[in-house]
Amino acid sequence: MFRRPLVVAALAAGLVAAPALADPVKIVAAENFYGDVARQVGGDRVRVTSIISDPNADPHEYESSADNAKAIAGASVVIVNGAGYDSFMDKLLASSPSRNRTEINVAELAGVKEGDNPHLWYNVDWVAQVADATAAGLEKASPADQAGFAARAQRFKASLQPLRDRIAAVRAKYAGSHLTQTEPVFGYMGAALGLDVDEGEFQRAIEEGNDPSPQSVIAIDQEITSHAVKAVLYNSQTTSQATTDVKNLAMKSGVPVLGVSETEPVGKSYQLWMLSQLEMLNQALGG
Repeated sequence: MFRRPLVVAALAAGLVAAPALADPVKIVAAENFYGDVARQVGGDRVRVTSIISDPNADPHEYESSADNAKAIAGASVVIVNGAGYDSFMDKLLASSPSRNRTEINVAELAGVKEGDNPHLWYNVDWVAQVADATAAGLEKASPADQAGFAARAQRFKASLQPLRDRIAAVRAKYAGSHLTQTEPVFGYMGAALGLDVDEGEFQRAIEEGNDPSPQSVIAIDQEITSHAVKAVLYNSQTTSQATTDVKNLAMKSGVPVLGVSETEPVGKSYQLWMLSQLEMLNQALGG
């Protein structure tokens, strides 16, 4: 039997081949924030493809491609939002069934059904569940790396504590504050903050891709011009003439406008993305 120093010396001299690393586990995430979570949990043992990643695109209008289908066919773990948000993934998964693939449906983890608010990533507890489910799927695909996946999942969940602390601090200052919004993107975070955020006819119409009724437009305009709301949450990715009019009216009326998005910005982790939006909200409500 070779002693360890001799083996190391032989490796350095190129006389003995270094053991080959297993191929990275392939993961496909429908949205880039879930891809980011998967990358943080998987480390250098994964290769992640995020299908929706353009922060300037409207996720509701996304159409899948042949490259997406190819990525799904080769993936060991697939993460979808569910609740009807990324229904294009249903067809991709059905077209390339696999018994060995782990499919993580976040809506099913959260107990959310189609017709409910599908913007699940604004609930920190559910994102923590995604980390655990991803680690479990990766352990199935690469059992030898189980300890690393489990450790990184714990590290990710611990990294959410500053976000939880910030939520608690904003809630302590501004719980009960009345805000309106163009679309219920921020709903779960608003609930965690204890905010009173409108989710009425106007917001539902925009969410469903319909024109809001004249009555609902008048109602939201009156809230803004009378300063009955402390801020307007504006979906910066899904825009229309109606939502642009609301944004412009708020700016003209001196009501703070906070842009929220449905795609993780380039160069930011999930944690920093959420924290930055909370900081902007804190400033909008008075700092």
